[in-house]
Amino acid sequence: MKSLVIALAVSMGVAAGQATSGSNTLPTSPEQIKIPKLRAFTPPQPKRIELPNGAVVFLIEDHEIPLITFTAEFRGGSRDEPAAKVGLTDIFGEVWRTGGTTAKTGDQVDDLLERKAAKLETGAELESTTIGGDCLKEDFDTLFGLFLEFVNTPEFREDKIELAKQQADTGISRRNDDAGAIASREMVKIAYGKDNPYARTAEYSTIAAITRDDLLAWKKKYVVAGNMIFGIAGDFDPAQMEQKLRTALMKVPTGPKYQPVKVNFTDPRPGVYYAEKDDVNQSQVQMVALGTERNNPDYFAISVMNEAWGSGGFSSRLMNRLRSAQGLTYGVSGAYGAGWDHPGLFRIALSTKSGTTAKAIESLYTEVDNATKEPFTQDEVKHAVDSLLNQFVFRYDSPEKALRERMTLEFYGYPADFYKRYYDAVSKMGPEDVNRVARKYINRQKLATVVVGNQKDFDTAWKTLGQVTPIDITIPEAAQSAAGAGGSDGAAAPAASAKAMASTAEGKALAQKALDFAGGVSALTAVKSVAYKQNIKLVEPAIELTAQSAAILPDQIHQTMTTPQGEMTTIIGPKGAAMKMGEMVRPIPASQSKVWLEGLVRTPFNVARHLNDYVFTTGGTRQIGGKGAQVLNISGGGQDFAWFVDGGTGQILGSEYKGQGQAGPVTRTESVESVQTVGGVKVPQQVSIMENGKPSAQVSIEEYKVNPQFDPAFFTPPAAPAGQGSPQ
Repeated sequence: MKSLVIALAVSMGVAAGQATSGSNTLPTSPEQIKIPKLRAFTPPQPKRIELPNGAVVFLIEDHEIPLITFTAEFRGGSRDEPAAKVGLTDIFGEVWRTGGTTAKTGDQVDDLLERKAAKLETGAELESTTIGGDCLKEDFDTLFGLFLEFVNTPEFREDKIELAKQQADTGISRRNDDAGAIASREMVKIAYGKDNPYARTAEYSTIAAITRDDLLAWKKKYVVAGNMIFGIAGDFDPAQMEQKLRTALMKVPTGPKYQPVKVNFTDPRPGVYYAEKDDVNQSQVQMVALGTERNNPDYFAISVMNEAWGSGGFSSRLMNRLRSAQGLTYGVSGAYGAGWDHPGLFRIALSTKSGTTAKAIESLYTEVDNATKEPFTQDEVKHAVDSLLNQFVFRYDSPEKALRERMTLEFYGYPADFYKRYYDAVSKMGPEDVNRVARKYINRQKLATVVVGNQKDFDTAWKTLGQVTPIDITIPEAAQSAAGAGGSDGAAAPAASAKAMASTAEGKALAQKALDFAGGVSALTAVKSVAYKQNIKLVEPAIELTAQSAAILPDQIHQTMTTPQGEMTTIIGPKGAAMKMGEMVRPIPASQSKVWLEGLVRTPFNVARHLNDYVFTTGGTRQIGGKGAQVLNISGGGQDFAWFVDGGTGQILGSEYKGQGQAGPVTRTESVESVQTVGGVKVPQQVSIMENGKPSAQVSIEEYKVNPQFDPAFFTPPAAPAGQGSPQ
């Protein structure tokens, strides 16, 4: 080991010019190595231009590769939308791009960009709406022309609005799937207040209230020259580019001057708040209070305190004491947050196994108190300062990043040299500065504690934490929804029949064509049960699986899958749901059963059975499996999905929907490569699956049976052996 230290010292010493003058003595430990001070770093600065119409432009050259990237940011974001239409800016940010312009549909724009290997994207955030893109230098005029069309003459086509609203509804329906997401959402509501513009969440009703006129009104009010900051970086001649931008951007419509929303902020009510999620074996814990703003003179000292205390990764106090010393969590973080133009959040977050929930909370309380009782040492502060300064250069390691940072300062009205002030101030911070702000700002008595987990598995100390306020995370039903109402055959109807009024004539015609190809409505509705074998080749990990699957529509499933670890059987039936592997039996929570059953809702059998309860709209064209297809957007059964239909034959060439992948939510695209006819209906035979645009699996389906008979016990899940607990 000593030889390794000496070798390391030799290499570092030579590299840094540390050889001892007149002596061959070498350092014998890393502590003896003198590390030189960081060289002065001056970030590149873009040129700022203010146009007569109020638009601000930033340019910065980058001739390393022949690319150009640009972004336009407009003041006005989700905090500015009406409370009755929360989600408006998300729909706007989506449909601004997909809805195309008066001259081109969004699909035509897709084709053009694909040919040019270029990108043009729109979006919305809390404070702004944005549009930007990148392309090869030679294609800039084409892409910039498209940009101007979207800024000046966007179309917001109705079919794309409907699709975006369907996708938003899908997101709402799944917002309680992940415990961490629940904790973060509810934490913000408690900190700011549930009706605060910084904490509101979209609901089915607010999404339903959004119209095309709302999008046009938003564009007219906010996408105007006086609200715009335009930044461009890349391989161009600055003088020529400046002239081009001056001419073009002066044609951007003018409009009313942006008036920021007025919001009152009050500290949250301290205490413990709890949301039940009974399908997890870990708890998500978040503590929260109001923070500060970056124009606070203490911001620089607070940044160093945060790094030393809770945001500095494995070197921070919280990580060392709660993970390394006590083993209560894989990860913990804490910081006294600072917003640009509103109070940030003082937030501490960790996850821990259910059985140590209360212990973890008590340990966090102790460390919050210790932040003021145990002064930060010279070593802690020095490490934090060095870490922040070393990170600083990576905010400016490309001209594009330098441009982005400068645009941010402009957007929020901060001085152009704010980051230089940050660097200089942080460089000079010592323990007295850090301990002063710790005493001033960290106060456990102001913290609200949010817990999401499975209370029946909590440690008994949970009861000693005082009064617990329950959090209701129930998702309000959509207006006029009849989801769950029985259909004529006893099956759950996917949605209220009144929703069918939202279908377009083109959508209904395409749906009818697809169902006719699949065998016709009569033949499809006659299918009550199915059984088949699947051979599955996964891409990553590269393994092959087989599965014997059976279903009684709309709500019973039995699948036995052969895996490298053995057979795994999943059963969902009238008497519950469970998974069995070997001797282990685990109940399947309702949220996971719902995901399984959604697959039955998307089948032509179920669509045909509830034809008048679905919403059908067309969504342009799409390449699927190397073939051109019309997009049929379908809403019903509490979810939104799409079929890709051959416009000539009506064959369903594939489908797309939101699903759960191994690492979280994904967009899953299924391409039907061949079909087979069984019992008078056409069903898939070979299917390729992609997740988020990447190949995921190849599936072949054989031994398909229509309307097989089953013993009712086949769909009755097994009971767990006596004494068997839930797996950890």
